[in-house]
Amino acid sequence: FTLHNKPGLYNPLPGWTVVTVQILSLLAAHVRLLMSRPLIYLQLLSFALRTKSMANFAIAVSFAEQMQDVDLMYAYFGDHKFFVGYYCKRINGTPLLVTIRAYELYYNPNVKLFKEALNYCDRILTITDYNKNLLVNKYGAPAERIDIVRQIVDLDLYRYEEKIKILIVGFFAEKKGHDILFQAFKKLDRANAELWVVGDNAPDRVAVDCRKLAKELQIEERVVFFGAQSGNALRALYRECDIFCLPSHPDRYGDQEGFPNVIAEAMAFGKPVVSTRHAGIPEMIDQILVDEFSVEQLVDALRRVCDDAALRQTMGVANRTQVEQHFSMRNNDRLEEILTRYAKRPSAPQDLAKNHEGFSTANISGT
Repeated sequence: FTLHNKPGLYNPLPGWTVVTVQILSLLAAHVRLLMSRPLIYLQLLSFALRTKSMANFAIAVSFAEQMQDVDLMYAYFGDHKFFVGYYCKRINGTPLLVTIRAYELYYNPNVKLFKEALNYCDRILTITDYNKNLLVNKYGAPAERIDIVRQIVDLDLYRYEEKIKILIVGFFAEKKGHDILFQAFKKLDRANAELWVVGDNAPDRVAVDCRKLAKELQIEERVVFFGAQSGNALRALYRECDIFCLPSHPDRYGDQEGFPNVIAEAMAFGKPVVSTRHAGIPEMIDQILVDEFSVEQLVDALRRVCDDAALRQTMGVANRTQVEQHFSMRNNDRLEEILTRYAKRPSAPQDLAKNHEGFSTANISGT
């Protein structure tokens, strides 16, 4: 029996029989209850008016009539669901249980009705001893009817596992090589490997539907999509990953990379990089490169790096050194020198070149 039947965390599961409010049947149920049991109807109506809970009462009369085969009512929160259950119990005597978590104790929509319903409840479940004391001392709930039932944590889902995190950062553009990486990841056969994907669709480019591709390849359980990230969030992902992979290749129209900023950013964090012999990438990476579009070569490369922690460490140190030598802010000085040399007014390009923020990285442009 549901008050709201729309997508949500606590919605009925598929396959459940769902009873919702129907206006005509609700009105008819009120007439029948008034005619058959006028005393209880008028008592509850009077109480509903005093506690400003007419909507709960109105729904309960209809629901109670449909509960002929119901053995137990359970309200998942102590709010309007609980109030409807209270009225149903008063009408048909069906046992009522409720779980009280937190917000009902501090922001209850109807405190007077809440207190009354607690005293009519057959069993009150709550998640802490602190809550139990509040229920007894603030709301007058009978202590002997309160049980502590703590939340559930699925230990299989939340147990700690040492994972090898493979990170790719960039728009979901064809030239970034998500398609090749996803196929290689499926063949990687390393249960401890996890693929982290940062980025989102790029409407102005040849796009790859990465989420759909992960489902088609049946790897979605081992792929984590973080969406577009920048700043501290992106830097945290670089810091926590074990391997950075960007298997770039030309897209169907011949568009290619220059040298992807995201590779330099991963190198700056001392991460091993697996990439392709594509455009300017080999100029800065001379460790593990594979041919464009080669899924099998990429699988072999990822296996090698996944299985060798010492290799990952060595590659990471070398990459950090490479960035320090070739991607430092000294490049701004070099740019300033060139702009100044050819400018008609040296001061203007000098000011431009010193705007370091214009040349900062740590974004997901992937350019």
